[in-house]
Amino acid sequence: MDTHRLQQALDLAEVLCARRGARLTRQRRRVLEIVCAAERPIGAYEILNLIRGGAPAAPPTVYRALDFLLAQGLVHKLESLHAYIGCTHPEHPHASQFLICSDCGEVTELEDASIAGSLHAAAAGSGFRPRRPIVEIFGTCATCARKPPS
Repeated sequence: MDTHRLQQALDLAEVLCARRGARLTRQRRRVLEIVCAAERPIGAYEILNLIRGGAPAAPPTVYRALDFLLAQGLVHKLESLHAYIGCTHPEHPHASQFLICSDCGEVTELEDASIAGSLHAAAAGSGFRPRRPIVEIFGTCATCARKPPS
């Protein structure tokens, strides 16, 4: 993410947290900055190592910050990768779907209401109550699909 877009994401996070009465502390903001600046999904221990480069930090500190950012809808956790990415539209709660390229690791966030609706209907039909519906689809992105075979 370029520096201008990163700054916009951080500014939006400040505004959203203030509106919601939530505190985006310096540590939480730093974790969000690291997640949003990462070119690929990033794990908690990678975040911790980047923070430790500048100041002392313990794993619980990073996990608490990530829990806060998840609760505020500012980041998403990719369960299959045990990694985090910044949310592309944190202004409203939503169920996202993720397209994950198995070749280059690129992740694209989708927000397709019809997919979310189908999942909720199927879950309700079986008596299941989803808390955090996450759809992760592995495949090949358009860029990798255009590359000639090695």
